[in-house]
Amino acid sequence: MSNLSPSNSRPPSRREREARAQTLVKVGAGAGVAGVVGVVLAVIGVIGYGIPVLLLVIAAICGLLFRRAVSR
Repeated sequence: MSNLSPSNSRPPSRREREARAQTLVKVGAGAGVAGVVGVVLAVIGVIGYGIPVLLLVIAAICGLLFRRAVSR
């Protein structure tokens, strides 16, 4: 644990915040679409509900983190 460097005290640059927001949108949208498709397949009886629910939770978390990143 002696090789841990102190955290950077400066806030992230605008470019870094934009890149993070863009990544959150991509991951959140992908997880949301896959979650909705998974729920439809689960209703039909092709797959279970576990993975679609997990994907929808991931999409919701990405949405909350995106809102937090944009509001700064």
